[in-house]
Amino acid sequence: MRFSAAYAPAPVCSPTRISLQTGKSPAQLRWTKAAPPENGHRLIEAESRKNIQLGEKTVAELLRSAGYATAHYGKWHLGGGGPEEHGYDESDGDTGNEDANRFVDPNPVDIFGMGDRAAQFMKKQVEAGRPFFIQMSYHALHRPENALRATREFYDQQTPGRMHRDAGRAAITTDLDTGVGRVLETLQKLHLTEKTYVIYMSDNGGGGGGPRPLMAGKGGVWEGGIRVPLIICGPGIKPNSWCHQRVVGYDLLPTFCRWAGVTSKLPENIEGGDISALLHGSNEPVKRLREDLVFHFPHYQGDTPHSAILAGSFKLLHFYETGENRLFNLDADLGERNDLAQTMPELANEMATKLQRYLSEVKAALPTPNTHFDPTSEPQSNQKVGKGGRKKGPRKPTL
Repeated sequence: MRFSAAYAPAPVCSPTRISLQTGKSPAQLRWTKAAPPENGHRLIEAESRKNIQLGEKTVAELLRSAGYATAHYGKWHLGGGGPEEHGYDESDGDTGNEDANRFVDPNPVDIFGMGDRAAQFMKKQVEAGRPFFIQMSYHALHRPENALRATREFYDQQTPGRMHRDAGRAAITTDLDTGVGRVLETLQKLHLTEKTYVIYMSDNGGGGGGPRPLMAGKGGVWEGGIRVPLIICGPGIKPNSWCHQRVVGYDLLPTFCRWAGVTSKLPENIEGGDISALLHGSNEPVKRLREDLVFHFPHYQGDTPHSAILAGSFKLLHFYETGENRLFNLDADLGERNDLAQTMPELANEMATKLQRYLSEVKAALPTPNTHFDPTSEPQSNQKVGKGGRKKGPRKPTL
């Protein structure tokens, strides 16, 4: 089943990763950025944690309580001691982006090494008669220059355009596809395909550059930064099927717990909802703690600090530098190019109020005014790419 409206919890990697582990939004976790804060802007970026807080229970711990063996291979990129300190029986340790840099042909960014370790783990659990959970956090598409030489040579011979815009990126993507295929082949060889769910998802939207159907990319909560591929196969799921209901990465934790038969009470303030019914043809919206979805990025990266709320077919973005709101009807304008905030002010105000209420309820961290701001020395990178709040509205920040 392919999902046409799947969202990463955040527009950058590690906030999404901690959200997947805990079933909570990055806003609630106060873990909203991966890169260091940028200084010298009109606002001081909000706090963003880098370590799993004591008391947070992970999906691995919950599944292990139901008798599952658990493993994590590849990029962890979460502080707090590594996967084995948080419920995983086996792992590659407390890894980050740089740990795969040394792996080149014939094992580009450890794609195939990860698959080999996963295969051995699966074989061991089959022999023990134990159910298992594996998270494969591939380092690709990082380090495209590490792609297999043969794959790169193939794309070097193709004219840039429809097939690719970047031969290195295309090559490492193909190598990743090969690696995923090898994992699926292992499931077949072990006769596990009829009782194993496989979930393929990205932790944030793509990079910017060039014409795009979706606005912006990584580092922004426009659709291009948070809408991601999601494909799920497994028992009872109709091949080549589609789901158009809105789902988000932190829905996976309660879904996994349902599949695994976890009987212990789930942690309080879980924000995700069980999506298992969607996989069998249900068209009912996912039941979550809150009906609306909020994406919070109070930082400078792909834009100025901003947040978004999705309610029904409408999406509102709020920009903290100026207090500007932008409103879009995603059903009619998925590219977010027709701002309705001025023509539908009542709806815009209502959604802005809902957004502020949610951020207050979960005690989300917010940006604050920079009393030493000097516009003549502000970093230029984000002035050039920022989409919101630079040309409209008052200069005084609204927080």
